[in-house]
Amino acid sequence: MKLLRFGPIGQEKPGIQTADGKNLDCSSFGEDWNESFFENEGLHRLRLWLRENQSKLSEIPKNARLGSPIARPSKIICIGLNYRMHAEEAGMPVPEVPIIFMKATSSLCGPYDPIFIPKNSTQTDWEVELAVIIGKRAKYVSVENAMEYVAGYATHNDVSERDFQLRHGGQWVKGKSADHFAPLGPYLVTKDEISDPHKLRLWLKLNGKIVQDSNTSDFIFDIPTIIAHLSQYMTLLPGDVISTGTPAGVGMGLKPNPRYLEHGDVVELGIDGLGNSRQVAMNDPEA
Repeated sequence: MKLLRFGPIGQEKPGIQTADGKNLDCSSFGEDWNESFFENEGLHRLRLWLRENQSKLSEIPKNARLGSPIARPSKIICIGLNYRMHAEEAGMPVPEVPIIFMKATSSLCGPYDPIFIPKNSTQTDWEVELAVIIGKRAKYVSVENAMEYVAGYATHNDVSERDFQLRHGGQWVKGKSADHFAPLGPYLVTKDEISDPHKLRLWLKLNGKIVQDSNTSDFIFDIPTIIAHLSQYMTLLPGDVISTGTPAGVGMGLKPNPRYLEHGDVVELGIDGLGNSRQVAMNDPEA
């Protein structure tokens, strides 16, 4: 299944995309795609409900805004330097264990919402990433059974402010958490539709030019390793997002001159089987 959410910011309703590409309103199911939904076998219950009700559902208007495909999760956890070529690009050694940092959940936004360049920002950057969405509570998970805890996958742009991240002291989270720094979607694709998440092409264009083009086969740490590792330190809750790192081609790493987002830049990104998203960079209207 492909789960999506649509409507104005803060008023999103649940929906699905069918195999023939139609977006259908699932409001009559009576639940949002949130922690409670996943925790209570929501995907299974939704499949059963759709067998009886899909033909009765109305199509979502073509011009409807798409929000994040999941309601605000308890956590957005990110893995740094998880592609070998990106580690080389950054001039950093290949990590021996996963590098973990967080994004504030308030940074979550829809796949076509604008990227807000924060006040005093000089180095707002892009990062296409495969996001893994957790389907059930995970604690002290083994590598061998880690994939049992996956609900599905989504395309994620881990927008980052490099100056805030690296030169303002403290942890990376401060450069990762501005409003609209986590465009997610267009939909959550359940894991049964992705035969191998470790063989997915992912790409990102800046103003129509490819700047990132790689494959999840370049992972340093695969998804089971990441889930097992994280679950030793924190409980992963249903709906939590794990963003698995970005490949080479970020603005910070461009040679000979780094390139960062400016007002009006257009970012497009996509992952095999997970759909494409598009954001226009704009100065934060509250700045």
